[in-house]
Amino acid sequence: MSTPFPFTAVVGQDDLRLALLLNAVSSRVGGVLVRGEKGTAKSTAVRALSALMPEVDVVAGCRFSCDPAAPDPACPDGPHEASTGGSRPARMVELPVGASEDRLVGALDIERALSEGVKAFEPGLLASAHRGILYVDEVNLLHDHLVDLLLDAAAMGASYVEREGVSVRHAARFLLVGTMNPEEGELRPQLLDRFGLTVEVAASREPDQRVEVVRRRLAYDDDPDGFAARWADEESAVRARIVAARELLPSVRLGDGALRQIAATCAAFEVDGMRADIVMARTATALAAWAGRTEVLAEDVRQAALLALPHRRRRNPFDAPGLDEDKLDETLEEFGGGSGDEDPDPDGPGGGGGQPPSEDGPQEPQEGDSGAQPEAGEGGEPQPSGGGSGEQQPARASEPFRTKVLSVPGLGEGAAGRRSRARTEHGRTTGARRPQGALTKLHLAATVQAAAPHQRARGRSGRGLIVRRDDLRQATREGREGNLVLFVVDASGSMAARQRMSAVKGAVLSLLLDAYQRRDKVGLVTFRGSAADLALPPTSSVDAAAVRLESLPTGGRTPLAAGLLKAHDVLRVERLRDPARRALVVVVTDGRATGGPEPVALAGRAARLFAAEGVASVVVDCESGPVRLGLAGQLAGELGGTAVTLDELRADSIAGLVRNVQGTSRRAA
Repeated sequence: MSTPFPFTAVVGQDDLRLALLLNAVSSRVGGVLVRGEKGTAKSTAVRALSALMPEVDVVAGCRFSCDPAAPDPACPDGPHEASTGGSRPARMVELPVGASEDRLVGALDIERALSEGVKAFEPGLLASAHRGILYVDEVNLLHDHLVDLLLDAAAMGASYVEREGVSVRHAARFLLVGTMNPEEGELRPQLLDRFGLTVEVAASREPDQRVEVVRRRLAYDDDPDGFAARWADEESAVRARIVAARELLPSVRLGDGALRQIAATCAAFEVDGMRADIVMARTATALAAWAGRTEVLAEDVRQAALLALPHRRRRNPFDAPGLDEDKLDETLEEFGGGSGDEDPDPDGPGGGGGQPPSEDGPQEPQEGDSGAQPEAGEGGEPQPSGGGSGEQQPARASEPFRTKVLSVPGLGEGAAGRRSRARTEHGRTTGARRPQGALTKLHLAATVQAAAPHQRARGRSGRGLIVRRDDLRQATREGREGNLVLFVVDASGSMAARQRMSAVKGAVLSLLLDAYQRRDKVGLVTFRGSAADLALPPTSSVDAAAVRLESLPTGGRTPLAAGLLKAHDVLRVERLRDPARRALVVVVTDGRATGGPEPVALAGRAARLFAAEGVASVVVDCESGPVRLGLAGQLAGELGGTAVTLDELRADSIAGLVRNVQGTSRRAA
């Protein structure tokens, strides 16, 4: 086993280290979600934490890490005698993004269960992580069915495995730590709320600190054991401080004044539910214990708010995470009555006590994701002559709304999601087949039917059914998949009226929000002037698409054919990368085509490429006014899709209507 990078050797990242240490002090804080750009030591710090965790006492030979002082009476390896036990290091178990359900929760031997009536159970990662750390790198990319299992285990402190009436339960209480890059998509709200704390990390922009990062990393790579030995004293000091804080924790007093500040802060920031209040209280108590105090002070409450609330105040994926610190200070001052605001402990929270000195001080706030980013290809674009309008300032999007469901016809086999019908591992049972590889979902009736004709030949004499491997049948299921939703947006002069473009952006923003909820990938192609641009390559980050959309300028001619050809090229490349993911093309335009020779005919030929390949499409008709040319409807016919107006796109325009996109998918069943 390789020597981990020392926790105390991580340069900077004070908030990240503090959040991890608080969870080491009190497992009831609820875990940490680490958000940040790639290459910022997120995984390094998490993996280094396990070396600082105190050892745990376990029952000898128990695969489920039962505590000898209080063994689980329902443990599958039990019952245990209270006297047997030993100690071992706390485990850090990594959950791969592509793990199967059986790998996470464990698996039953269905054949033995049916033929012998025994519960032969192979524990999964949840059993290994019990009383330790469960680490999920790129947690935002985790499949929905695994997220559901994590939510259940986190809520109940136990894992249940049930297959056709055979049930196994074991304890599963763990410190959940996840890392993610927001550029690759946001996390499901239900799982987001399960993380007690969240921190934003970014690489330092200070040259001296970056030099120190490189120096330490090179030294570690050259001699991991020697590098770790040089930091052994610091590691031992932090480990001892964790043990001391754990012992002090039960004696820490959370007074009524601090509780009132916590409640007032959660109310002021309008967080949902009561979990935030509870997490803040536990975090503030852990902060006091970490600082060696027995009373929670105002600065503990403030630091707890900065760690526990940013991810809970987001109402949708387009809200920027974070807290207004001026508002936080005003709330604490109003409800604090001055208690604990003076003479803060210099070794207390935020000061990095017990950690190596920080060379750069506090981390700089991150502004890069909130600013408008220039669109590729905008500069130097020729301005139209005649009746075309010049480039206009970007219009703000109108308020988003709930949209109708747009789905791809047929039956796909893409990544799990919530948009279109697909063959999946989870969903309603539609049939049975012979298993290919390990059996995961038994179809009991089909298995019995396959075994029944052979009972006499197999010498059956008792009541039990003799089941062989060849009799087992896998259930085939139908669920929902996520699609690639590619937006092709007309940003030409014909769309430039500010009120009109505001409504168009609001509609696209609404569709982006729908794509986020349905776990789709999204891409954004825009066309204006003389060319089309890929404003956003296909990604799971719908908030990145929202940023590009907000800064989208308008003006110039309408190169509709260029926009369609650019979208066609994007789909061609994406089929090579992910052939199972079906596409839905959403063209947002009034249908006009100008510029170049025969623009209308060229746009028609480009549209027929989509129809010939069976790509599902929908045209959002942005034409307005009493006189309408119906060009968007004609474009939808050329695409082999359907057209909807901005008003028809709203889910409440016709109650209960679900619109399926017309056209035949290449991968339809």
